Amino acid sequence: MISLSKPSIKKEDIDAVVSVLQSGMLVQGKEVEDLEGIARLFLQAKHSACVANGTATLHLALLVSGIGPGDEVIVPAFSYIATANVVELVGAKPVFVDIDIETYNINVSKIEEVITQKTKAIIPVHEFGLACDIESIMQISKKHNLVVIEDAACALGAKYKGRFAGTFGDFGSYSLHPRKAITSGEGGILISDVSDKMEKIRILRNHGISLASGKMDFVAPGYNYRMTDFQAALVKGQFKRINEIISRRQKLAELYKANITNSKIKLPFVPDYTEHTWQTFHLLLDKKLKRDAIITKLKECNIGSNYGAQCIPAMTYYQKKYNYNCADFFPNALLAYEQGLAIPMHDSLSEEEIMYVSIELNKL
Repeated sequence: MISLSKPSIKKEDIDAVVSVLQSGMLVQGKEVEDLEGIARLFLQAKHSACVANGTATLHLALLVSGIGPGDEVIVPAFSYIATANVVELVGAKPVFVDIDIETYNINVSKIEEVITQKTKAIIPVHEFGLACDIESIMQISKKHNLVVIEDAACALGAKYKGRFAGTFGDFGSYSLHPRKAITSGEGGILISDVSDKMEKIRILRNHGISLASGKMDFVAPGYNYRMTDFQAALVKGQFKRINEIISRRQKLAELYKANITNSKIKLPFVPDYTEHTWQTFHLLLDKKLKRDAIITKLKECNIGSNYGAQCIPAMTYYQKKYNYNCADFFPNALLAYEQGLAIPMHDSLSEEEIMYVSIELNKL
């Protein structure tokens, strides 16, 4: 089976985990602190915090930004469900904006249409590892005094005009899930240049604990959002290889683009101002092709595939609560959800496997 995704874990990564396990010091400690330093250095950020997962990073960023009941937060209509769920979790309302069907990122030209006096933040997503037009989004956010929390879950290492995605807004959120370029199993990294808010995040991720004069005190009703030391140890070595991993994915993406020639399949578009990390190689199928049937057919050919992301307002919870007419208001997000197809992409794929997948897709 040619898997949809496969983590880039080597023997030295496993050895690092074993070393932590043998030490008996398993919870958040020196390894997590080291990983935070590596992330700051790589991203050129002032502050970083490792937490249990990428969803927790978004949740914490909203909390310390004071977002809550009565507030509205702008999110793209096409993303992983967590992007909107965290807004619901703090009691605010997610306000959806359709995507640009070329990039699968939020359609910047539609953002100001939905801004109201209740709008307090925007969560732009760098979908599939392709940086969104973050420069334009930052201009809008400054004009309307909005907090910007960049959801760069798929985009660690992606760049917009030479600068890392996730480093433009008030916060940058990254996921270390196994389908990402580097992984700790579950895990997330949050960066910011705002020191007081990051200190609050460190307190909230650890049950609301604050240390003063060496003494522990509980200063807030916090969460157990800590990353373990063995998770941090697993990902540290991968982080040192991240440029190599991304370069390999970029090479494989070019092979796909050169060899998938089926006119019923739309290939990904990459604007010249971005550097794509290819967390997902996402195709858009002609409506003549039934996406779910294609997934089954590819499985029969030993090729893993899946849909790419959700049209969030079309999901059951959001339909029941808000009753959106997605075909009218979010047609591109709905199209990308219903006709989108993610095909195998990871750095251990061989060129022969890329050719085989391409040949099978060309037969459709």
